[in-house]
Amino acid sequence: MSDHMYDVIVIGAGPVGENVADRVVQGGLSAAIVERELVGGECSYWACMPTKALLRSTAALRAARQVSGSREAVTGGVDVAAVLRRRDSFASHWKDDGQVSWLDSAGIKLYRGQGRISSTRVVEVTDESGRVTSLTARHAVVVATGSAALLPDLPGLREARPWSSREAAAATTVPGRLAIIGGGVVASEMATAFAALGSAVTLMARDGVLPLAEPHAGVQVTESLREAGVSVRLGAEAGAVKRDGDGTVHITLTTGEVVEADEVLVAVGRTPNTQDIGLDAVGLTPGDWLTVDDTLRVIGDDGELLADGWLYAAGDVNRRVLLTHQGKYQARAVGDAIVARAQGEAVDDSQWGRHVATADERAVPQVIFTEPEIASVGLTAAAAEAAGIRIRVVDYDLGAIAGSALHAEGYRGHARMVVDEDRKVIVGFTLVGPDVAELLHAATIAVVGEVSIDRLWHAVPAYPTVSEVWLRLLEAYGR
Repeated sequence: MSDHMYDVIVIGAGPVGENVADRVVQGGLSAAIVERELVGGECSYWACMPTKALLRSTAALRAARQVSGSREAVTGGVDVAAVLRRRDSFASHWKDDGQVSWLDSAGIKLYRGQGRISSTRVVEVTDESGRVTSLTARHAVVVATGSAALLPDLPGLREARPWSSREAAAATTVPGRLAIIGGGVVASEMATAFAALGSAVTLMARDGVLPLAEPHAGVQVTESLREAGVSVRLGAEAGAVKRDGDGTVHITLTTGEVVEADEVLVAVGRTPNTQDIGLDAVGLTPGDWLTVDDTLRVIGDDGELLADGWLYAAGDVNRRVLLTHQGKYQARAVGDAIVARAQGEAVDDSQWGRHVATADERAVPQVIFTEPEIASVGLTAAAAEAAGIRIRVVDYDLGAIAGSALHAEGYRGHARMVVDEDRKVIVGFTLVGPDVAELLHAATIAVVGEVSIDRLWHAVPAYPTVSEVWLRLLEAYGR
C-alpha cells in the first residue's frame, strides 16, 4: 500500500466532484479525485447529455412542422440512425479521455478505482488489479458519488433484465414495444423520446404523470403523450415481471392485466451510491443518503457534525436536489467553504452567503424536456401552501401571447406565477409549452432576488416575444 497526501480528497468524478476539486485548486489547495467508472459521471454519459440529444432531433422536426413555410419543406421522418449517432457524440462515445485531460490541465490528480473511507480523513483506493493506495486529506474529504436508478423489489424484475435510465440513454436500437414503469421525469422524457423514434410505448404511471409538478403541467404532458400514440395508464401498478425465452417481457399489473413489451424501462426513483464507500468506518450507515448542513458538512445520526466537520457531501448523495446544475451549485459552495476554513477565514453562512447552498430549499430551477416542455423554479402552489405561505396564484394562457403565435402555429402553453402575498414577491413560477426552457432564468432571478411585484413592472419584456407573458401575468395580478 502506498500513501499520498492532499489538502482535499473527492470521491466521485462526476460533474459535482470535478467542480469541487476545481474550486479548491483555484483557491490554492491541492486535490485528488477518485473515480471507479468514467470521469464525467452520470450526466455526461447516461443522463443529461445523451438523453437530451435523443430528444432534440425529434423536437426540432416537430418545431419545423409547426410553422408554415418550413412545414412544407419537411419531406420525411426522423433518421433514427442519425439520432443515435448524434447521441453517441454527445456521450463522447462513452470514453472519458477529454475529461481526464481536463483534470490534468486543472492540476487535479486522478485515482481510478473504488474509494473507501477507512478512518478520519483517509481514503483507500482499490484499483482493478486489487492494488490499494491510501490517500490522506489535510482538510476535507468530499463524497460526490451521486445516485443510481432504484430497482423496486418486484417478483421477476431483476431476472427480466430491465432497462434503467442508463440502458435507455445508451440504447443502440429502438425497441418495437417499450413498457415504462414510472411517471416521473425520466419516465416522461423517455416516453417522449422513444415514441418519437418509433416505439409503441406503454407508460404505467401509478402516481400519475409528473406528480410533483403543477397539476396542469402533468395533464398537458399526458395529453401530448397520448396524441403521440403513447398508451398512458394512470394508476397502473406493476405487480410482477417475466421475460420469456424469446425476449418478450410480460408485466403483470396488480389488477391482473398483462402488458407485453420488447423492453421494460424502470424509472421509479434513485438510490444513493454510498453502499461501498466506507461510511461504517466513521459511524454512518452504508447505503444511506447523507444529511448535511448548509455548507454541506455531513451530519451524523445524532444530529451533530461528524467529528470536527472534515467530511462533506455534495450532489445527489445528500438528497437535497437530484439535478446536475444544483449539484454543481453545491460544489461551488462547498469548495469555497473548504478553502475558507483551510485558510482560517470566516465562512459566510448567511441566507444567501457565498458558502451555503440555500437555493436548494426554495429556488430550484428545473426543465423537463417532454412535449410540451415544462420549466419551473421555486415552489408549486401546493408546496407553498404546505410551507405556510399565504399565496395568490396567477395563471395565463401562453398561447395568447403574440410572440407565441409567431413562434409556432397553434402554440399551446400555460404560465403560472405563485406570489407570496405578505412579501409581494414571486415564490414559484411554471411555464408549459414549446421551448419554454429558454425563458426560465428570468423567473429564477426574480425568485432568488426576491424582486418585488412593484419593481417587476419596470422590467419591460421585448415585443413580440413569448417573454411578454411577464407583462400579462402582472396585468392579471393587478397593482
